[in-house]
Amino acid sequence: MPWRVRAARSLYSALLVLAQPLYLLRLWWRGRAEPLYREAIGERLGRYRDAPSSGWLWLHAVSLGETRAAAALIEALRARRPGLRLLLTHSTATGRAAGQELLREGDRQTWLPFDTPAAVRRFLVHFEPAIGVLMETEVWPNLLPAAQVRGIPLVLANARLSEKSRRRGERFDAILRPAVEALSLVLAQSEADAQRLRSAGAREVRVCGNLKYDLAPDAALLERGQAWRAALARPVLLFAVSREGEEAPLLGAWARLRSTLAAPPLLVIVPRHPQRFDEVAALMRASGLNIARRSDWGEVPGAAALAADAWLGDSMREMPLYYGLAQVALLGGSFAPLGGQNLIEAAACGCPVVMGPHTFNFAEAAVLAEAAGAALRVEGIEAGLAQALALLGDAQRLADAGERCRSFAAEHRGAAQRMADQVSSCWTEVQTRVPSPA
Repeated sequence: MPWRVRAARSLYSALLVLAQPLYLLRLWWRGRAEPLYREAIGERLGRYRDAPSSGWLWLHAVSLGETRAAAALIEALRARRPGLRLLLTHSTATGRAAGQELLREGDRQTWLPFDTPAAVRRFLVHFEPAIGVLMETEVWPNLLPAAQVRGIPLVLANARLSEKSRRRGERFDAILRPAVEALSLVLAQSEADAQRLRSAGAREVRVCGNLKYDLAPDAALLERGQAWRAALARPVLLFAVSREGEEAPLLGAWARLRSTLAAPPLLVIVPRHPQRFDEVAALMRASGLNIARRSDWGEVPGAAALAADAWLGDSMREMPLYYGLAQVALLGGSFAPLGGQNLIEAAACGCPVVMGPHTFNFAEAAVLAEAAGAALRVEGIEAGLAQALALLGDAQRLADAGERCRSFAAEHRGAAQRMADQVSSCWTEVQTRVPSPA
């Protein structure tokens, strides 16, 4: 290992060890709103209560979006390998909660440990995975080389790398490049992602598409949302998966526009992070809106909710419900420089999207959706609201856009099968090798 790489990794590891107590305190603090953060904290340090084991297919899905995308891949892998034993790891509470639904008897779920040399070694020794699958962007400078040394093949699935992230990564090339080079196989979402990943050090890269196209929306939630819309008997505008710094400009623009409308639509805001639900509720009330919160009712909204000016979608894993409820959605994360949220789910639900200028996290999907007529691009939130209201006022155009959404989503399915084939082949190859000693 070149001295520059050794020095960079040593400095990185030392900083992580020093910061570890602060990070543990932060997890405990976040546990006030999301109790899962306070569970099994020892796992973050690579310490476990069960007996050591081996032979796992280890899949790491950092948060909710990656976990949901992984569901299609896991299902396809189980079809190829019925005896598969899944070790599922996460970094966030929302990811871990969603991951519980993917487990079967004999599977195991745990936190991914901090990327310190000691924690990483304890994790790998305790579980001895047969193969590792990391979702989308998970490249860890200590974990990946340590797995490579132990002879564990690593696949980066549904991989993406924006141009912005690639440029930022160049500043840390001494620690990131060896980690990327440790990957046995990279399964990229697009050719543009593949080219950037090769330039970052990936040796074997194949383009397989985006797993998010293979996610079928929950039909029961979708139907419930559509039933709620019928009960409302008025148009519904959704701000989907909003991020910090986006709601206040939206609410300011909405206050100015709403006063000019004879019959304003119902505005529904669904924040990305549950710890911000109360904050967004306060913002909505401060803007003069009479609001109802989704958490205040079960399967059927009451009269007060039906009469409200706006709803706060303060629930988790109900996005198909909100997309079924809405006729048009503004795409969260795209009106501030945050890269945008998943517009593919909206398309699969038949809900047209109006997106802002910042969609680098879903760059190819955004371009394809716009070309297919499933999404509209605008420069800012006021233009977004104007476009959304124009769509809501044109029933034929709205119906056509919904059909184009469903066609667009269906056209790009199949990534889960392609990735499962590649992961299974990689796993078969390594089964013929002699395992490296501990």
